[in-house]
Amino acid sequence: MENTVVWLEDRIKLIDQTKLPQSFEFIECFNYLEVGDAIKKLKIRGAPAIGIAGGMALALHMTKTDFSNFEEFNNELKKVSDYLKSTRPTAVNLFWVIDRINKLIEDNKTLSIEKLKEIIGIEALKIANEDEKMCKAIGEYGIEIVPNNSTILTHCNTGALATYGYGTALGIIREANQQNKNIKVFADETRPLLQGARLTTWELMRENIPVTLITDSMAGYFMNKGEIDLVIVGADRIAKNGDTANKIGTYSVAVLAKENNIPFYVAAPTSTIDLSIASGNEIVIEERNPEEITFWGDRKIAPDGVKVANPSFDVTPSRYITAIITEKGIIRPNYNDNLLKIFD
Repeated sequence: MENTVVWLEDRIKLIDQTKLPQSFEFIECFNYLEVGDAIKKLKIRGAPAIGIAGGMALALHMTKTDFSNFEEFNNELKKVSDYLKSTRPTAVNLFWVIDRINKLIEDNKTLSIEKLKEIIGIEALKIANEDEKMCKAIGEYGIEIVPNNSTILTHCNTGALATYGYGTALGIIREANQQNKNIKVFADETRPLLQGARLTTWELMRENIPVTLITDSMAGYFMNKGEIDLVIVGADRIAKNGDTANKIGTYSVAVLAKENNIPFYVAAPTSTIDLSIASGNEIVIEERNPEEITFWGDRKIAPDGVKVANPSFDVTPSRYITAIITEKGIIRPNYNDNLLKIFD
């Protein structure tokens, strides 16, 4: 499969994830506003992939725009950066990428405008390539926690589609399959937009990894029957104490895993860790369009005027998390101390 997002000379090419699994299509965005719209509408999704797309969109705009001086360049950089950050407020990877590019420019502000354009383009591509390497390292470290002949439950989509092209939690699953660990996967459908049903099953079936699709409400049933050995999920933001924001429904899965003595793992690159927040209480949770719940495709399935709540993410307290698997290794409690150590 091609990379989820690709920067061509004058446009950003994205896999349109809203079309899957019925059709495999690409969209082309010719400016940062079109990329921002694609992020808002979940045509591209997954914290690492959103970050990469945002970085490429910022670089595309800045390299293709004329500027008279650094002040003009920097003001435009801030404006576009603020817009891109506003597209998805929970996933920290987008903020991490945009802030990294802004810091690079600030550190090199004495250079010519043409040189700044050059380094911003190089940085955006470097971030994308780093993501693929980080995901592969997560898979290599994560293989340690996957027993032979085990069944893994995963929630939402954390595969190639959610990253530059390899995956976090699904990267571990792919690695386990490649090492002939004889694994099987249960995939939650992941309401309301069915990223598990539409995307995770599609990815796993393409690689001939045995997968069984279940509704979100079935997880406890199969755990209680002893049919699930471990849970591996991704993350959109991890606080300093290990509290983890991920797709809505993750917290419920974690509680069920704890009740049934099943290990619960989070797989994420270190760019998802936000040391600026002490706990999950500080994570902003995105509230999405009520029509994602009241409609099934074009068909309305709820009465007119019903009140709707549609948070896109929830926060799993760190006490439910057995370990966090990053490209720098497996981090175990106490997270307040051990997450800090990997940044030393």
